[in-house]
Amino acid sequence: MRSLLQHPRILRPLSSPVNSSSSPLAFLMAYSLALPSVSLKNLSFTASDSLTGCHRNGIRGFGVENLTGSRLFMSLSVGTQTIGVVDDSLFADYKANFAFLFPGQGAQAVGMGKEAQSVPAAADLFQKANDILGYDLLELCTNGPKEKLDSTVISQPAIYVTSLAAVEVLRVRDGGQQIIDSVDVTCGLSLGEYTALAFAGAFSFEDGLKLVKLRGEAMQEAADAAKSAMVSVIGLDSDKVQQLCDAANQDVDEANKVQIANYLCPGNYAVSGGVKGVEAVEAKAKSFKARMTVRLAVAGAFHTSFMEPAVSRLEAALAATAIKPPRIPVISNVDAHPHADPATIKKILARQVTSPVQWETTVKTLLTKGLKKGYELGPGKVIAGIVKRMDKGAEIENVGA
Repeated sequence: MRSLLQHPRILRPLSSPVNSSSSPLAFLMAYSLALPSVSLKNLSFTASDSLTGCHRNGIRGFGVENLTGSRLFMSLSVGTQTIGVVDDSLFADYKANFAFLFPGQGAQAVGMGKEAQSVPAAADLFQKANDILGYDLLELCTNGPKEKLDSTVISQPAIYVTSLAAVEVLRVRDGGQQIIDSVDVTCGLSLGEYTALAFAGAFSFEDGLKLVKLRGEAMQEAADAAKSAMVSVIGLDSDKVQQLCDAANQDVDEANKVQIANYLCPGNYAVSGGVKGVEAVEAKAKSFKARMTVRLAVAGAFHTSFMEPAVSRLEAALAATAIKPPRIPVISNVDAHPHADPATIKKILARQVTSPVQWETTVKTLLTKGLKKGYELGPGKVIAGIVKRMDKGAEIENVGA
């Protein structure tokens, strides 16, 4: 039997003393432990496992049986000091049989949230949201007005709550809990990454909503500070869109330069930047054989350096938020990889608003790994459309709320 604290994929070496008065079971219960395939019943303790022998050079610890093949991680803290760090590569070889995919900003629509009211657990999320946000979110979701629901500060919390309410709607369906239990990977488009992390247990619904609220406010303030915009370029591959951006950037000053901000799917890429740069992209698109351009109804140049003012606020909020290793892999928008280390997750979430969204790579990876079925949870059917565009034979189901 191997000591949990000696497991090479779990923790780096411990360097701080631990209260030696605790029993092994009390010690275990005091910390964050996620064992999808190992329960407390599988833990065995012997007299040698007593923590009374703890010393400054480490912990003699407790043993865990049947570690092979188990996804296991833990985070140890003494007071406010974390003394163990999860191996961030824990999910490197993740499976992708069944996936939950969560939408991002733009999926909102007046009327969303109505179905959730017939499911008590889903309706309760809207009530909790009202208390945190300080306004009636359900009223805005169900009755609008559309202009207010479409605003960044409202739409982001609205989509987050409605998407998690959709999970509860699915849960009460026949076989719904079995579907939820079968999910072995999750991801979300931009804002949807927060929803995916909440579903995966990285943070609570409440903490996630507070982060999303602040994120929407910080992004709106950053957008207000400079004239910027976003436009979708339809009908070109990513190399051609990059060439289009380079051509547009030759005609504008540094403050108006553009870049690809969202690698959505083949033939559909969003470009962000200064208004003059975006106008230059629109003017030159036809000469690059683009089918069309569509100006996006967003506050500004999301996922570019224009959002830099939002980063410090997000960093401060994330630093104050308790984040645990997710119980299943959550694919990052920044690098299209899952991360297990809470500190790494915090850094990536802060970087996300200034980094291009790697959604095309994310979906491509899921499909390459043999995705059997995906579920889009929340308003709209944008993600289902993207998946189908990349693989017409892919099976994906929409679950609204």
